[in-house]
Amino acid sequence: MRRPTLRSIWFQLHWLVGITAGTLLMLIGLTGALLAFRDELLDAFNPGVRSVAVRHVPVLDPDALINAARAAYPHERIAGIAVSATPGAAARVTFAPASGQRRGETVYVDPYSGAMLPPLRGDAGFEWIESLHRWLLLPREPGRAVLGTLALCLAGLALTGLYLRWPRRLADWRAWFVVNRKLEGRSFLWNLHAVAGTFALPLYLVFALTGAYWSFDIVRDTVDGWADTRRAPRMVAPERAGKAKRMQIAARPLPRLAPSWDAFVRRAPTWSTASLRLPEKPGQPVQVTWLASDAPHVRARNRMTLGLDGSIVKDEPYGALSAAQRAVTTIYPLHMGSYFGMPGRIVMMLAALALPAFGITGWMLYLGRRRAARAVARERALLDAIDAPAGAGGSPTLLAFATQSGQAERIALHTAAALRRAGMTVQVQPLAELALAELGRYDTALFVASSYGEGEPPDAARRFSQQLHAATNTSLPLPNLRYAVLGLGDRNYASFCGFGHALDRRLHALGARPLFPIIEVDQGDGAALARWARAIDAGDPGGEGGWTLPDAPFPAWRLAARTELNRGSLGAPLFEITLEPTADVAWRAGDLVEILPCHAPAVVAAYLAGSGLRGDAAVAWHGEKCTLAEVLASSELPNAGHRFGSDQECADALKALVPRRYSIASIAADGVVQLLVRQQRHEQGLGLASGWLTEHVPIGGTVRARLAANPGFHGPAEDVPCIYIGNGSGMAGLRGHLRERAHAGRGRNWLLFGERQRAFDCLCADEIAAWQAAGMLAELDLVFSRDSGEAAYVQDRLRARANQLRAWVAQGAVIHVCGSLQGMAGGVDAALGEILGADGRDALMAQGRYRRDVY
Repeated sequence: MRRPTLRSIWFQLHWLVGITAGTLLMLIGLTGALLAFRDELLDAFNPGVRSVAVRHVPVLDPDALINAARAAYPHERIAGIAVSATPGAAARVTFAPASGQRRGETVYVDPYSGAMLPPLRGDAGFEWIESLHRWLLLPREPGRAVLGTLALCLAGLALTGLYLRWPRRLADWRAWFVVNRKLEGRSFLWNLHAVAGTFALPLYLVFALTGAYWSFDIVRDTVDGWADTRRAPRMVAPERAGKAKRMQIAARPLPRLAPSWDAFVRRAPTWSTASLRLPEKPGQPVQVTWLASDAPHVRARNRMTLGLDGSIVKDEPYGALSAAQRAVTTIYPLHMGSYFGMPGRIVMMLAALALPAFGITGWMLYLGRRRAARAVARERALLDAIDAPAGAGGSPTLLAFATQSGQAERIALHTAAALRRAGMTVQVQPLAELALAELGRYDTALFVASSYGEGEPPDAARRFSQQLHAATNTSLPLPNLRYAVLGLGDRNYASFCGFGHALDRRLHALGARPLFPIIEVDQGDGAALARWARAIDAGDPGGEGGWTLPDAPFPAWRLAARTELNRGSLGAPLFEITLEPTADVAWRAGDLVEILPCHAPAVVAAYLAGSGLRGDAAVAWHGEKCTLAEVLASSELPNAGHRFGSDQECADALKALVPRRYSIASIAADGVVQLLVRQQRHEQGLGLASGWLTEHVPIGGTVRARLAANPGFHGPAEDVPCIYIGNGSGMAGLRGHLRERAHAGRGRNWLLFGERQRAFDCLCADEIAAWQAAGMLAELDLVFSRDSGEAAYVQDRLRARANQLRAWVAQGAVIHVCGSLQGMAGGVDAALGEILGADGRDALMAQGRYRRDVY
């Protein structure tokens, strides 16, 4: 059993807290975002209540405003009034709370006329939201404890998240702060979650620490004690007087505030807002809490106590507080972001809104890991259900894996099950548990190695990787070891399958012999996994039976149209093939389609005639019932001289045809997949796949095909200049990109395309002309090698326009090359090396700005 590492323990805690407390934190974040702009939202819902039109008349003094409120509400005792120096700001009069209430009612008064303004609609709703945010609608004390616990959980999530995403290249600022938008699926979600979490971490620590201050008395008492800030003990509100008693109190004459107010204004000429608390008993002073116009934040409050005769009983300016006491007053402004003004409020609101986003992405990542874990468990159960071969001689085959998310382990287990069914003895081990010295006792070892981040080993395999790199031919000679490596990675990272390649190099350096070159898998690419299966079978690590890894299905598509584009050309016929899907599909420009070809009916009929087998015979093929002719059509045909004992024996011996890949010449918005397919001919006639698509399958017939992502040839997400270079049927990949760019309204495009004769080979001429007319082609170079007066090939035209190329590259252009590897692509690569310098060309490749789809 694997011992949990410190990192795995923190990882499990992070997920456990994230999927439990994180769900409530999503709610806290949403309510906090609403409360961040409570006043502004209330003003939007209630125009003319908290502020009125400015008039060029004096505002009423507090006595007049209080008397107006008293006249409108004769049975309520007025507890206080808040006024503002801002022109047009309404006065706010607060009544004493009724029995069982924490706060009294509030009314707004016109500062110029004393008229009562309409009730504030929506305020009760925000009170409910605030109680949800602060106490989760629980009773106050239990609610405080729950919210304090959630605050600590938020701090824990932030800090453990920082630890878990700590880049191994600490100085790489892009790893810290830049989202890699080229990534897809789970990799993109993780990257987004990690980078956004880095930005949000200090904000969430502020949320957590300030929340803990308000929630736990021990925290608040400690902080207040350090600041020497006196706070009245938390007490249960006393029972309020009954209605009759309150009416009697309300009927008492109101104190005259004019002397106190005049004294306050003389003492505090820079006041911006002031709240006056009226005396509860005759003879008591008036308490004023006020903000200066230059206050650093909303809690930089000054306090003043005045006698009714205007005498100053006590003056407590904010500036007289100690640094520690002033620091305590910043807790609320920091929590709300108002300490930094409007930008701070916006940032904290966005951070609060991001909590649901973190929760959602966290849940998606968690569920993805659960699905991966279930898949691993199924593969392990299947492996355990296969009996180990009895009496197998020789050493077992080692199948070692290094995984970050479980995919490598699943593939390793599936590989082991296939080999065990073939009669081999297999031992499956994670690299984390494999002692380096054990490698010497195996004759054959298969490695399934994921790469983490920029080509580094997964966390659990770091120790093994370090020991392997420290080993020498003397300390670890491996002359008898045959090995193979399957590297899992993401081509959007600069060091694609970096750990797999490092593992392959070190094993080879220690004397081990590769069964076959490393096989790279880009984001679970099914075709690469199938190559792994075939390569192991061909390498014969110990069994004779063939086997394959699970692969994506090939759904049926309808051949909707087939048009020859170059009739009369010196070159082979080139067709536009249009396939209609039978289900909803989506792809990106630059992606590929894999076609399952079939033999022409005449070819199958000829084989059947010579073999003596019946084409209509029912046979079993991969668990399905079909005719032998159908199986032969989609399989490699056996040697014509070989004789089979039965139709089923023939079917059992057949191997499926290898799918062919084509660049997609359309975009998803077109609703169809279009291909540009050139007929290939050899001594036996038409090529298998090109013949099937361009001649043999009838219009309206079925073509088995599946989409294949090709992220290494996708276009840039940013609106940067793009240069498209190609020849022949390579126009397919370029046309898909140009259609996508035109559809997005991005016109900084340059097409360089080569063919034989302008008269016959000017592919997609009408569409190219339309792009030019619409401003979607800033530059166009069509090169026809058999026409006089033209540069011979695309690479020659590229050299002729070297200055323009350098200018576009300097503006951030991305270069896409699509077409034949022999000739055009190699020539273009050499021309780029001459024009930009070898280092400049290689730098473009490393930056993902030189992308190729060549064949």
